[in-house]
Amino acid sequence: MKFKVARSALLDGLQAVQNVVGTRSTLPILSNVLLHADKKTLWLTTTDLDVTVRCAVEADVAKSGSSTLPVRRLSSIVRELPESSIEIDIDDKDVATVQCDASLFKLHGLSQDEFPPTPKTEGKVSYTIEQNVFREMLNMSQYAASSDETRQVLNGVYLNFSDGKLTMVATDGRRLALVEHEVEFPADGGAEMILPTKAVNELHHTLGDDGDLKIYAKEKQALFEFGNVSVSSKLIDGKYPNYRQVIPAQCETRVTIERESLLTALKRVSLLAADSTSATKLTFEDNRVTIVMNTPDVGEAKETVPLKYDGKALNIAFNPDFMIEPLRNISDDEVFLELTDEMSPGVLKCSIPFLYVLMPVRVT
Repeated sequence: MKFKVARSALLDGLQAVQNVVGTRSTLPILSNVLLHADKKTLWLTTTDLDVTVRCAVEADVAKSGSSTLPVRRLSSIVRELPESSIEIDIDDKDVATVQCDASLFKLHGLSQDEFPPTPKTEGKVSYTIEQNVFREMLNMSQYAASSDETRQVLNGVYLNFSDGKLTMVATDGRRLALVEHEVEFPADGGAEMILPTKAVNELHHTLGDDGDLKIYAKEKQALFEFGNVSVSSKLIDGKYPNYRQVIPAQCETRVTIERESLLTALKRVSLLAADSTSATKLTFEDNRVTIVMNTPDVGEAKETVPLKYDGKALNIAFNPDFMIEPLRNISDDEVFLELTDEMSPGVLKCSIPFLYVLMPVRVT
């Protein structure tokens, strides 16, 4: 195999695929990138057996073929080379000669025969959505997913294509984030899947700002194609819980708050939090909300944020980090907080089809 490729193009391709490669792979081949050169394209592929990333790079191919090379080592070499054309020649023993201007490297690889097969682009139905929209939906939901391995079905983001829209949900049992967006697909083309957190992170890393994303739904696997990149992932097996039943049907109080003011105040008082179980108390009264963090042996912090509220005094406590995360990922100037009493969940909403259900914390 022999080809020439622009240094910047090869580096961009390697950076797009190398994130999925772990630093301590049990199989040596999983530390390598599969290079396949054919016609005018160099295909770069990496996998950890659960998530596979593939990227196409324009190249001048003198001799077609396939081989694998250590992806992080190759990426480090390419990163340090001058901005010029790189020539890579890989012999029958999978030894690569990398030459760029006055620089020359020899790099030992492994046979392509050891590399796991690459998932194919196929499926009963495909869905098309803008890349930036899908990434924004991930931003607004993924932080609520559980990291508790004993509840594996919650260790990812739930995607439901039905009723002409995509509903994306994540929950860890103490909070729930839901965001929706209209998507065109046949009436009988519904599907649901639970996308693992690693695949979610990989998509967040590689999705661009422009162009469409095509999603192929397959049994126990999903494939995402966008630009010159494709990401395929195994899906979490199991039935996602009925998230609709935890969303309050109605509330007693709806408060409009300036998002940035609330976020800034919460970030400041949370500086005195002792650990992840700390709670911050919110008191709504007389056109303001008073936010208090009282931590034994540490100290106390208090912030006051103005708002329109003339109802009876209402006290409720939440985990400050759980409040900060959705506020950080919403772009609206104003948010709406729906409350009933100190024991009922609060619901955060904004102008788009998004809601965030948060269980209160009991404080003495």
